[in-house]
Amino acid sequence: MKQSGNTILITGGASGIGKELAARFHALGNAVIIAGRRQSALDAVVAEHPGMVGHALDLADKDAVTAFAATVTAAHPGLNILINNAGIMGFEDLARSGDSTEAEAAVTTNLLGPIRLTNALTDHLARQPDAAIINVTSGLAFVPLLAAPTYSATKAALHSYTVSLREVLKGKIEVIELAPPAVQTGLTPGQSTRPGYMPLDDFMTEVMALFAQTPTPPEILVERVRFLRVAEREGRFDATLTALNDFATKAREGQS
Repeated sequence: MKQSGNTILITGGASGIGKELAARFHALGNAVIIAGRRQSALDAVVAEHPGMVGHALDLADKDAVTAFAATVTAAHPGLNILINNAGIMGFEDLARSGDSTEAEAAVTTNLLGPIRLTNALTDHLARQPDAAIINVTSGLAFVPLLAAPTYSATKAALHSYTVSLREVLKGKIEVIELAPPAVQTGLTPGQSTRPGYMPLDDFMTEVMALFAQTPTPPEILVERVRFLRVAEREGRFDATLTALNDFATKAREGQS
C-alpha cells in the first residue's frame, strides 16, 4: 500500500484506533476523511489536524450509507483507500435470556456497515490507482471473548468476508486486514486505562511500521495478537480460549 499521496476514508475516525490512524496517515501526507455518527466529535478531531475533513455517517442506516458513498466520492473524487474501522462492543450473558438490542446493533455496525460501505464504494475504488480496502477486525475473530460473543462473532465474520474480498479483488484493489489485540481505547468502559491491555501509542507505532513494509502484509498483526491468530493452527485453541478469558475477566476486575 502506498504510504503517502492517497485520499483515505476512515470510519469511526473520531476516537480510538480510527482517530490515531487518521492522525498518522494525515502526518504522512495523505488527504484524510473521517466519518462517524457525531459531527461534533469529528469536528474536534479536524480542528486538531488542519486539512482533515469530517463527514457524519450512520452505518446502521442502509440508505444513508448509499447516499454517503455518492456524496463522498463526488466531493473527493481521488478517494482510493477505505478503512472500515467503526465498531461497537457490548458484554452479554449467554446463560440467560435478555434484551438482544445491543447484540443486533453490533451486527449492524461491525458487519453490515463495512459490507454496505464496501459494496457502495467498490466500483469507484477499482477505478483509482493504488486502491486499497482495510478492514479492522480483532484478535477476537480467532479466539472469542465469552463475555462479548456477538462482537467476537462479527469480527470473525468480517475476517472471512475480507479473505473472500481479497481473492475477488486481486489485481484491482489491495485488501488488508488489521487485527488488533486488546488495546487501551474507549471501546468499552474503563478500557482506556485497563492494566494488561496494549497502550494505544505502542500499538499504533507497531502498526504503522507494518504498513510501511514492502509489500504491505495482507494481515497487519502486531506481536501481541499473534498468539490468538495462530492458536488453532498450532493446536492450542482450547488452552488459548481459557487463558484469554481468564485474563480478560481479571483485567476487567482490576486484577491484572
